[in-house]
Order: sequence, then C-alpha cells, then structure tokens
Amino acid sequence: MSEVFEGYERQYCELSANLSRKCNSASAITDSEQKKQKFSEINSGIDEADVLIRKMDLEARSLQPGVKASLLAKLREYKADLNKLKKEFKRISSPNAHDELLESGIADIHSVSTEQRDRLSMSVERLNQSSERIKESRRTVLETEELGISILEDLHQQRQTLLHAHNKLYDVDSAIDKSKKVLTTMSRRITKNKWIVISIIVALVLAIILILYYKISHG
Repeated sequence: MSEVFEGYERQYCELSANLSRKCNSASAITDSEQKKQKFSEINSGIDEADVLIRKMDLEARSLQPGVKASLLAKLREYKADLNKLKKEFKRISSPNAHDELLESGIADIHSVSTEQRDRLSMSVERLNQSSERIKESRRTVLETEELGISILEDLHQQRQTLLHAHNKLYDVDSAIDKSKKVLTTMSRRITKNKWIVISIIVALVLAIILILYYKISHG
C-alpha cells in the first residue's frame, strides 16, 4: 500500500465525515445567514474532497498493476460517497429545500437522517481501517528497524572477533619471525663450530702423521 495514497485516504475520510455532520446540522438551521455560512463551508469542503479524489486517482494509477487494481476499486467507493454528499448538499441548499422537507413529511426526514448516519458510520469505519493500516505500517517499520539494529550489532561483534583474530595472527607472525632469526643464528653457529671441529681434527691428523714420520726416520 502506498503511504501517499493512505495519507490522502485519511484526509478524505476525515473530510467526508465532517461534511456529513455539517449537512445534517445545516438542515436544522433556520437563520438564513448562518445557513448561508454553513453552505459555504460545505461547498468548500466538497471542492477539497474533489481534489483529494483526483490526487488518490493519480497516485493509484502510478503504482504496480496488482496494487493499482485494489486502490482503484476502493477509489470508486469514495467517488460514490462523494456523489451522495453532493446530491445531499444540492438538496438541502436548493431554494425550495424548506418546502420540500415540509412536503416530504416526517418519514422522509427520518429516512434522510438514517442515510446520513449510515454514510457517517461508513466514513468513520473507513477512517478506522486507514488508521489500523497506518499503525500496522508503523509496526512493520519499527520491527524492520529493530532487525536492522540487531544485524548491525552482530556485524560489529563479528568485526571485533575478526580484529581480535587478526591481532593474534600478527602476534603469531611475530613469534615465527623471531623463531626464524633464532634458528638462523643457531644454524650459523653450528656451521661455524663444525668448521672449527674439522680444522682441529685436520690439525691433529697432521700432527700424528708428523710424529710417526719423525719416529720412523730416526728409528
């Protein structure tokens, strides 16, 4: 459901209910100036309702086909409701309205009042339905926001875990580098000691050979 359409819908339902009350009260006004003022208010309200109907129509036709079909069906109901309001206003604002009311009798007055009450009740019901949809949309937004916050918190925790693991890997790399340096130093020392030992062995062998040669030559 379009939030823009819902906003127009809510405005229309409130305006329709208000116009129904004004039409009902205007019928009972006897003072001509007060009645003229009330008729002017109703006429302005009907013009405003026409504007809202057109706005809802444009918004509904700009949406996806599936959503558009349901909104246009609802819009037809609002158009029919507005036409009833226009007919009612035309009836009570006509120059012969007072005489027509007298001629129609008490039964007709009760019938008109019942129709106005039904229309008012329908407008209030639609207004309540619109309010419920808005509340449901707000609940969905809040739930989505809470889910988003939860996901962000999880991502933050995962980032901290990765940073901690990265630091550990850095420490391990440092330890490996130190171990390599120690092993390299030890290897060099072993190589150096090996050559020293070989040199000593060679010297000893040469000394033994010289001693033996000396003994043989003087024997």
